[in-house]
Amino acid sequence: MRDIRVGHVMHHDRKEQVMKTGRYLRTAVAGWLAILALAGNVAALANPEDPWSPAIKQVDDALARKEYSVALRAANDAYSLALGTSRWDGMVSAGDLYRRIGEATGLKRSFETKAREAYQKAFFRARQQSSVEGVLRATEGYAALGDAQMVGLGLRVAQRLAAGDPEAQADIRTFRARLNDTHPVGELR
Repeated sequence: MRDIRVGHVMHHDRKEQVMKTGRYLRTAVAGWLAILALAGNVAALANPEDPWSPAIKQVDDALARKEYSVALRAANDAYSLALGTSRWDGMVSAGDLYRRIGEATGLKRSFETKAREAYQKAFFRARQQSSVEGVLRATEGYAALGDAQMVGLGLRVAQRLAAGDPEAQADIRTFRARLNDTHPVGELR
């Protein structure tokens, strides 16, 4: 009888060890599944320097596969991540993403509203930060939308910000020349 009890105790210890191992294994699997689920979440992959960069790549990949709803979700992620900073460059990137999705889907007008909203936020942030580069990048977005009024405003604001800075003034001249090459006067509305 003693052997049976010892065997029973050993069997019970073994059973408990197997159950613990099973719990550890389930926890590890759940952890890996959570990591894999987060891999699809742009915010979880974001770089603090450019948190919207992974979203840009996701939009590029989705557009290449013609997965427009995936591209839109990633563009919305980029917009949200850019909104969470005070930087103008993320908002310009988000505007560019919406514009590209509109071009790829043939729904330009529908996506122009979101692009315009992102460019507007970028423009105001850049102006507030006295960034000639930021104002010009937002203005470039407006030019791509064909918005002559905002292009004119952008150039005037950039000129004011560049006062006394010959390098910034040269950037504006280069921008104007490039703008005239890519968007003839009659093309902007």
